[in-house]
Amino acid sequence: MDDSAERGRGAVPVIGAVADEASAYLEMPDERVHRPWRRVVVKLSGEAFSVQDGVEVAAVVGGGNMFRGRALADSGIDRSRADYMGMLGTVINCLALQDVLEKLGVDTRVQTSITMGQVAEPYIPRRAIRHLEKGRVVIFGAGLGAPFFSTDTCAAQRALEIGAEALLKGTQVDGVYDADPRKIPEAVRFDQLDYADVLRLGLKVMDATAVSLAMDNGLPIVVFDMMEKGNVVRAVRGEKIGTLVSQPADAGARG
Repeated sequence: MDDSAERGRGAVPVIGAVADEASAYLEMPDERVHRPWRRVVVKLSGEAFSVQDGVEVAAVVGGGNMFRGRALADSGIDRSRADYMGMLGTVINCLALQDVLEKLGVDTRVQTSITMGQVAEPYIPRRAIRHLEKGRVVIFGAGLGAPFFSTDTCAAQRALEIGAEALLKGTQVDGVYDADPRKIPEAVRFDQLDYADVLRLGLKVMDATAVSLAMDNGLPIVVFDMMEKGNVVRAVRGEKIGTLVSQPADAGARG
């Protein structure tokens, strides 16, 4: 995914960049736009987070810091082979994130669609759900185990397979804009969008396959700045943050 078109309280403490990051927000008044979610998939690039008090979290980690299949293919490598190289890059990031989380005392499992039993479990949805129910974080790597699928599509697919209530897309910017705000200061940020608008306007939220999959199954997507402390907490708890992509009725509730 290209992030160029993106920019930028109470009862359920729970995910953040470090183990104690939620504490500053516990006493703040609520400004919720939906009920708190209890199981989410976070799509990120490798930043660490931790979980407490019952929110079940799975993560799909990209590998673009090492390999991007499309870029490798453009340089002359066979596209299928390039995508497999990218998948292996995601596993390296998964293992790094697992190490960070377990040093914070968070029990973590890595699952992949490509067999590599010495470093990760095979991806089995029911096993992933059981890990979540036991309070573990599950990190998914190796895409969908096949070329031509992005980690965005993998994130949407995994979210649906494990019964997640939302897909949280953590980026380096604070939502979805009509242009790149780093190049065009007057770019306008959207507080809410429905899936059809994202596809019609060609907005770079996630790739079109991922957005279509979410639309067909009513899976909300929240695009937000992953690097601002406490933002994952806010997104899970239903606060107004970043850009919500959902069904028109749900999106309208964002006001």
